Amino acid sequence: MEIKRIPAGVYAANCYIMCDESTKETAVIDPGGDGEDIIKAVKAIEGKVKYILLTHGHMDHTGAVGMLKEEFSVPVYIHKQDEQLIKNGAYMFGPLKFKGIEVEFDKNVKENDIFELGESEIKCIETPGHTPGGVCYLVNDSLFTGDTLFLRSIGRTDLEGGNFETIIESIKSKLMVLNDDIKVYPGHGPQSTIKYERENNPFF
Repeated sequence: MEIKRIPAGVYAANCYIMCDESTKETAVIDPGGDGEDIIKAVKAIEGKVKYILLTHGHMDHTGAVGMLKEEFSVPVYIHKQDEQLIKNGAYMFGPLKFKGIEVEFDKNVKENDIFELGESEIKCIETPGHTPGGVCYLVNDSLFTGDTLFLRSIGRTDLEGGNFETIIESIKSKLMVLNDDIKVYPGHGPQSTIKYERENNPFF
């Protein structure tokens, strides 16, 4: 599996392009901005985009969704709770528009949903706390954590729908139980591993 990281938008949120090298099937995770750069990167690897997957609904992770959806004509997945916050225009959530038209989401993700990508499977893990509908995506030995878990840190919980006790419980019960060698690809900043975070993250 080829994984390319693009720090996108004004907050340099990590957008990940994940491509199965044998089939070229591709998933784009959290296209937060700079849509032209993301599209160019997908075409450079001859990726065949199959999904746009969102870890949560904050604007710095969704800003280029409309552009990519129009370019590749593929479904966009988000948890229903964050979709509702976007539709309600909650602070940092939306509304999400492209060319003046509200972007429609195609499907909602939930715990244990599986997405096939070439020879691999992407598993959805619900991890509320940063937002009510925050999720992570696990594929092989790679975990895409959005703004739930960072290198030596966790996501903020002071925005609408955030809850400190909930994010701590999510990480402890859903992520820290994973194998040591799982690579952590966060929504901002450099990557880590589950073992490193278990041993060095000051929140645990």
